[in-house]
Amino acid sequence: MIANIVKPGSHTRGVLVYLFDRGNANEHTDQHIVASWDDFIPDPGPWDSPGHKQRLAQLTKALDLRVRQIGDKAPEGHVWHCSVRAAPEDRILTDAEWATIARRMVHATGIAPKGDPDGCRWVAVRHADDHIHIVATKVRGDLRPPRNWNDYHRAMTELAAIEKDFGLTQVAREPEAAAGTAAAKRPTRAEQEKATRTGRTKTVREELRHTVRTALAHAEDLEEFFNLLADAGLQVETRTLPSGDLQGYKVALPGDTNDDGEPVFYSGSSLATDLSLPQIQQRLTAAEVPAVKTSPAGRRPNPWHQAAMATERIRHHIGHSPADVAQAHLVAFGEALYALPLYAPAHLKAELHRAAVSFEHAAHTRARVDHQHARALRGAIKAMRHHHADGTGLAMLLDAALLVVTAVHRRNALHHHDRQVAAARQALVHLRAAYDQTAPEALATVAARKPPASTVRRYAQHVRDTVPAYAEQILAERGWESLAATLAAAEAAGHDPAELLHHAAGQRALDDANSPARTLTWRIQRLGNRHVPSPQARAAQARSTHTPHIPSTGRSTATTPTASAPPPSHTHRPR
Repeated sequence: MIANIVKPGSHTRGVLVYLFDRGNANEHTDQHIVASWDDFIPDPGPWDSPGHKQRLAQLTKALDLRVRQIGDKAPEGHVWHCSVRAAPEDRILTDAEWATIARRMVHATGIAPKGDPDGCRWVAVRHADDHIHIVATKVRGDLRPPRNWNDYHRAMTELAAIEKDFGLTQVAREPEAAAGTAAAKRPTRAEQEKATRTGRTKTVREELRHTVRTALAHAEDLEEFFNLLADAGLQVETRTLPSGDLQGYKVALPGDTNDDGEPVFYSGSSLATDLSLPQIQQRLTAAEVPAVKTSPAGRRPNPWHQAAMATERIRHHIGHSPADVAQAHLVAFGEALYALPLYAPAHLKAELHRAAVSFEHAAHTRARVDHQHARALRGAIKAMRHHHADGTGLAMLLDAALLVVTAVHRRNALHHHDRQVAAARQALVHLRAAYDQTAPEALATVAARKPPASTVRRYAQHVRDTVPAYAEQILAERGWESLAATLAAAEAAGHDPAELLHHAAGQRALDDANSPARTLTWRIQRLGNRHVPSPQARAAQARSTHTPHIPSTGRSTATTPTASAPPPSHTHRPR
């Protein structure tokens, strides 16, 4: 079951007229009251029944009695309106069952607690087989406001119990701490019906939100952001303060008009809380300008490799960084997913777009976001437009993305955020589909440069020494040939393959990797593109992997590097 609590209004009669009228498409038939605070109130019945208007006026007067009694002290939004709808696959409930559900809902939300003679006045109207509307006036018999704070989350909790008690479909929903945390605003029923009438597969709000997110992922400044929206065919209007500073913006979809033929505009914040103008300005300025200088080896930094490295670090932030830091990286990662369809091959665009849309509903929390923490990833995203996406760069970024979404999925499951779990699972499906279409060709190209058998055996021993827990799995995978060839290429460039493998394995744990051999291949590809360390740097690296002699005990110890424990970043010196 799904509940929708409408923003409080001030016109009781207006809501009742809607409930008992014919509807915009004559869809309202046989409307009738199934429950109320008083079993003797008049039921207006269907709009075309005799005496309908008189009974409607009597019902309005009865509901508004306490509102009139309190006079000027009545709350401005005194009308509480909640619809409750059964799942399409559920059986048809009787009027008596709907009446029980309505009473449980007004009790759970604090509108009319059971046994409280001063509860608010309310009625439950059945519109159709699958849903009811509950309308109440928010003034109690003692002329105080009801205790209906947090009513939406309390309603969701009660619906979960109702589903079990009535044997209905149990809808996945988040608990109170997490519900409603997605930044995207859900389309209203009217928007959904309009999309159906106009033959759209998505509501206008959803189309606009996706277009705005794509433009934001691509733009380097605010001017380009607005230009990209216009290039996408949207009508864009901005608001300016007397000082000349921008105050906000709104967008409209061509052809989407109201009854007067005027465009229907949506402000950025009405599309999603993180698409308001201030949020967009913060994110556009929180991008690290990517380096364009070439390395000593003569290579220019590859933004795809930089984005993949920044993406791999997100898993650490999810588990160990403050909430605002972790969320900043997840927001930037979401932008990366929206940017990928712009640069990926045509046959991957639809799958990547679906992944971005799914992840949008999987990662948002109530945490404050400090976007400055994700400058490196966001800067790499902006630089992708200037660097052609080869199969290797895209595959390694998708591999890192799969690890991030897996971590988000695990975090949501741990907190029982069911809807976010489902969204993360859907994002994984689309990302894996894109990866499976990209990786084989890229890996085959790498594996074609197969090193001699003696060299492969030497690398196999390095794997057993470095990641013993994964060694046999890696050596049995098809990706092992690609990993061996990648190590050979790095060694030919002057790298020490054992040190490189140790470094790659120590960057992040491999427990989430679908294929440890492939994940190590992509990591070593990135590391191998860096310039070869000098002999002095190698000596320092070697020293950093050992604990020095401790004079007081006469013993020395050495730390054994593992995949889950990267080597210390500095040398400990005895005092």
